[in-house]
Order: sequence, then C-alpha cells, then structure tokens
Amino acid sequence: MTPSTLRRLLGGLLGIVVVALLILWIGPSTIARFRADLLYYTGQHLLLVAFSMVGALITGLGAGIVLSRPSVTKSAERFMQIFNIANTVPPMAVLAIALAFFGIGGTSAVFALWLAALLPIVRNTYQGLAGVDGALKEAARGLGMRPLQSLWQVELPNAWPVIMGGVRIALVINVGSAPLSFLIGANSLGNLIFPGIYLNDPSQMLLGAVATALLALVLDGLAAWLTLRLSRHQAPSERAVA
Repeated sequence: MTPSTLRRLLGGLLGIVVVALLILWIGPSTIARFRADLLYYTGQHLLLVAFSMVGALITGLGAGIVLSRPSVTKSAERFMQIFNIANTVPPMAVLAIALAFFGIGGTSAVFALWLAALLPIVRNTYQGLAGVDGALKEAARGLGMRPLQSLWQVELPNAWPVIMGGVRIALVINVGSAPLSFLIGANSLGNLIFPGIYLNDPSQMLLGAVATALLALVLDGLAAWLTLRLSRHQAPSERAVA
C-alpha cells in the first residue's frame, strides 16, 4: 500500500468517525424529524451558491485576465480595491444594500453572495497569470502565438493551481455566508439555523450549522480534486512550449 493510498484511507476513516459523532451529537431523532426540510433547504442552499459562483467566476476570471495584461498591470491594485468593497463592508450591510435594490428573495441573496465571492477569484486570477514564468511567454511569442493563443494555451494552464486556490476560498465563503440569506427572505440552510435560535432548539440549530459546514467541506474537496486534475496538464503545457 502506497503512502498516498494510506493517507486517503485514513482520511476516509476519520471522515466516517467525524460524521458518526456529529450524528450522535445532533441526535438521530432530530435528523429524522427534519429530514425533509434538510433535503429541501440543502437544495436551495446549493442553488444560491451555484448561481452566485457562476456569476463570480465569469466576472472574476474576466477581470483577473484583463488586470494581468501588460497595459493594465500598473493600475491593477487600484482596480482591485473595487472588488474589495464587499469584503470591507459587513455582510449584513451588503445584504441590506442588495435588499434595497432587488427586494426580498433569492435575487438579493445571489447578488450579495456574488459580491462576497469576487475578490478571491479576481486576485488569484491576476496573481496566477502575473506569476507565469516569463520564459514561457517568450517561448510562446517565439513560436508565433498571438496574445490570445498564448493566454489560452500557455498562461492559463500554468496559472490554474493559483486560480483554483481563489475559487476554493470564494466557494467556502459563499457556502458559509449563504445561511444569512434567510434574513432577506431567501431559502437556505439558514432556515434551520435561525428558527432553531429563535425557538431555543439547539438540535435544529446544530443540524443546520453542521450541514452547512459539511457542505462546505464536500464542495471544497471536489474543487481540490478538480485542481489536481487540472494541474496534471500543466507539465505537458510547459513541455509543448519549451
């Protein structure tokens, strides 16, 4: 058995033990009582995360690519502060601003989550592309590649690990912030957490909180797996240019 296989096996066993302890802590009866609500609100939570992350990826990747271009690099940090707005303003204030523009419901929640997820994606995309070895870019130009070809075939494949690091951070922030959308009328796992607080029902509150934490861990694990798969294509890209 290889060390990596052993680590995965131990990690899997540890995960099973942790989940079992969480079930005992919350109580099987509580899980059974809220099973339908848990499934429904988890689905709604995932929808909020999915819509806001798609928007953040489109906006963040595009902005990061633009900021990494030589003609814009000198002003990149100043433009970066625009995307930092949502991180300097408290989450409740962001929700209030979204509520003022879009009213009660899922649209406001998606807008607020989109803002919260932007900065890590923009910054890591910019830093990942700016950190690509200059020799690779020179080699691409020497092979007659146009700027767009060099971006897609050389720069992005080599910057993916850094970019995906930002995506993972944004994803965890997004999943962890989504329960607050309950306060502006959107459905999420916050529909279990906040009523549990109001009704002084710790089991219901813990069920929503633990489900949120596990969802963040699962999605982060999937993103880490995707990063590993993408990283395996990095070396061939380097060899192709060299």
